[in-house]
Amino acid sequence: MQRVTGIGGIFFKSADPQRLGAWYRDHLGLDVTEWGGAIFRWGGPTSEAGMTVWSVLPADTDKMQPGNAAFMINFRVADLGALLATLRAEGCQVIDATESSEFGQFGWVLDPDGNKVELWQPPPQRPAATP
Repeated sequence: MQRVTGIGGIFFKSADPQRLGAWYRDHLGLDVTEWGGAIFRWGGPTSEAGMTVWSVLPADTDKMQPGNAAFMINFRVADLGALLATLRAEGCQVIDATESSEFGQFGWVLDPDGNKVELWQPPPQRPAATP
């Protein structure tokens, strides 16, 4: 029996859900609908295939700092540098440090509720090996 097949959603609380939804819409481009959520579709006929990662971290991790939540959302982005520059210009609280590795490039911003949001630009696709 197959059990979990992916991440079905990420849910968290806010004292002002409309304000927070508007921030994610205006600054990160999420298509926030009237019901307050957004739907991500992966691997369709006209889009690049993608993946979502679920991970448990130790309770004493500092990965969410300076955020104040016990979770962090990671959003896939096409151009990390351009998005971080745009977010700074819009007055968002962008964390100055970025990271690069074989997994791609990472940057962070804090939303208005103090939640740390990770932005991830995957590495370029490698051509498939030929037999």
